[in-house]
Amino acid sequence: MTFYKRHAPGFREHERPLPDFSHLEGMLAREAEADIPATKWWEEVKRGKELGLEPADSIEDKRIFSTFQRGELPHWSGINTFLKTPYLEDVRKVGEYDVAIVGAPFDIGTTYRSGTRFGPQALRRISSLYTTYNYEMGVDLRESLAICDVGDIFCPANITKGHDQIAKGVAHILSQGAMPVILGGDHSIGYPCARGVAECIEGNVGIIHLDRHVDTQEKDMDEIMHTCPWFHATNLPNCPPRNLVQIGIGGWQVPRPGVKAGRAMECTVLTVQDVERLGIAKTVEIALEVAWKGASAVYLSFDIDSVDAGFVPGTGWPEPGGLLPREALAILRGVANEGVAALEVVEVSPPYDISDITALLGVRAIVDVLASMVKHGRIGGRLT
Repeated sequence: MTFYKRHAPGFREHERPLPDFSHLEGMLAREAEADIPATKWWEEVKRGKELGLEPADSIEDKRIFSTFQRGELPHWSGINTFLKTPYLEDVRKVGEYDVAIVGAPFDIGTTYRSGTRFGPQALRRISSLYTTYNYEMGVDLRESLAICDVGDIFCPANITKGHDQIAKGVAHILSQGAMPVILGGDHSIGYPCARGVAECIEGNVGIIHLDRHVDTQEKDMDEIMHTCPWFHATNLPNCPPRNLVQIGIGGWQVPRPGVKAGRAMECTVLTVQDVERLGIAKTVEIALEVAWKGASAVYLSFDIDSVDAGFVPGTGWPEPGGLLPREALAILRGVANEGVAALEVVEVSPPYDISDITALLGVRAIVDVLASMVKHGRIGGRLT
């Protein structure tokens, strides 16, 4: 007797009525997709047909495809802006968009493994794997936001000059009314990015920082390195250290000079074990309470090495025992529900990556944050 005949009659067939699954997230999301418009998709298709010529006669679906690729499809080809969004060469027009993707290919602030200067390229390249639609959240970024990619900030091989360039670039984007999403780059760029944001905000700026390292020492090897951004950011007049909250800190790579400085600054620090004990919801609640107390805006900094090293090999200071990807993403989404003025994703180092998994998580962090803000009406770039 075959395996199937031994087992199928008693265990496979049944006539029991199925329970009601309509309350499950998967079922609700399935139905919600019907309410999402496709207007921008068809505008993109029309533009592609106009600029890329009609397809060959053998192509059956002539509604969508052109001879020269000018849109999202196919995912493996084309010129990689972030999510295949429009490249904005004239940055003076950035105010016409809700969100501007900008690269900061800067890694001379690293203290061990360099390579994050290639982070923006890697993030853009693997972003082509994604569509603009998220199933669970029921958000299509193409339909909800005007997003552009302004390319990279020119970063000279000098820490001070590079930081000045980054600060000016971020301030320009935000001052024009678009939300900057910064693709790093090592974490020293946190200082000039926060500086650029602070220039544009009337009132205080809170900082929510996901990392394994405190990054609060004044100098490292006599320079402002990627271990130093928050010491200097919180010395800005409207970025007080009481509004800095750090999540995921711990392990064997936290320099004691940074801990001493953080203690003097009285910033709020949560370890991975704190997150486990408190749970995601309480962690998010604490982060929002600290960052928003007396503040007019919040800057969100996601260091990819806050995630356990097994998931993010492509980074300069991998540390076991970090957050799980789902935990990190849930925290980022929870924070974004209240809106952020700008977001940075840093420390993606492609030379050490495997199958682009580190860069892919960085991309996921960005699109999750944007979708969460869309869902809750909190896009943070519109200054009032």
